[in-house]
Amino acid sequence: MRVLLLSAYEAVSHRYWAHSLMAEVNDVSWTLLSLPPRHFSWRIRGNPLSWWLKEQEILSQPYDVVLATSMVDIATLAGLFPHLGRARKVVYFHENQFAYPESSEQMPQVEAKMVNLYAALAADVVVFNTAYNRDSFFDGARRFLKKMPENLPAAKPLERLRQRARVVPVPIASTDSVATINANPRRLIWNHRWEYDKNPDDFFAVLFKLSEQQMPFELAVLGQQFRDVPPVFAEAQARLAKHIICWGPQPEAEYHALLNGGGIVVSTTWHEFQGLAIMEAAQRGATPLVPDRLCFPELYPCEYRYDGTPEGLYQRLSTWLLTPDSQPGLLDTQAWQWPHWRQVYRQLLVETSSSESMRRVGQ
Repeated sequence: MRVLLLSAYEAVSHRYWAHSLMAEVNDVSWTLLSLPPRHFSWRIRGNPLSWWLKEQEILSQPYDVVLATSMVDIATLAGLFPHLGRARKVVYFHENQFAYPESSEQMPQVEAKMVNLYAALAADVVVFNTAYNRDSFFDGARRFLKKMPENLPAAKPLERLRQRARVVPVPIASTDSVATINANPRRLIWNHRWEYDKNPDDFFAVLFKLSEQQMPFELAVLGQQFRDVPPVFAEAQARLAKHIICWGPQPEAEYHALLNGGGIVVSTTWHEFQGLAIMEAAQRGATPLVPDRLCFPELYPCEYRYDGTPEGLYQRLSTWLLTPDSQPGLLDTQAWQWPHWRQVYRQLLVETSSSESMRRVGQ
């Protein structure tokens, strides 16, 4: 079986998914095309043109399956290469643009939302990494279509599409290093992107208060850094200097070694569809502490969640830092790992397309 894997905006999590998938499902013939994660607006709208100009030979070959991320404008690509439209088309949603929090400085991403929607309609199978991602996509698409000039009968076709969508997470790699205790229960870990949607302001505001009250903790700030960094990071590096054991992105070996040391991995995010960074830290011995919103209620028991406010985060952290024994036990992450999902992914590729494909769901 020949599978064409398309990743139009290869962010870190997208690259991990693609490469681990090809390694774990290794009894098919893979061809990967990807584009760098920059110039988002151009990339999400222009990826068919980029590939048409650069990858004619690869795209002109026959494939049994086209597996594309939701950033891929697969509807346009199938128009440019009609034989790809006849292959089995699977679209995987790592995230969706309808649930992305837009800042006051951003223009609404109308075209990005349209690409997501057309990709879902053009696919034979639509897959989401979490139920939250699925539901927020269809709720957002329904609200979006209501803004169109015509009064379109979108509710029933979208609901039929939602009912047929799959939920299959991005698995995390298995590891031989299985932690039995949290080795550093007073270590706080931030391992997210340094961007506004991850809400670093709430995280550091709570840490400023804890530091002022002489609360014992050490701090490791990791994660992916970009050209434009929220100002709170520079402020935090100065104000929390006495607590810091690590600051900034680390090579993979050093990053994993630090996670193996345990700690409390914290999220304050406004934007998360699965959260691989938190999963990986929990797998290696950290205690996750996540807000009670987005994808987290379906992934983490209540003892690992706080109410989502800075006050709630402060109360939970101050209790856990003062009395580490009050922290819940290590989370069992076996169900998130690749051995549980390898056959599910293989089945997505080999299933026979249904008689009524998803691209005709509105007929």
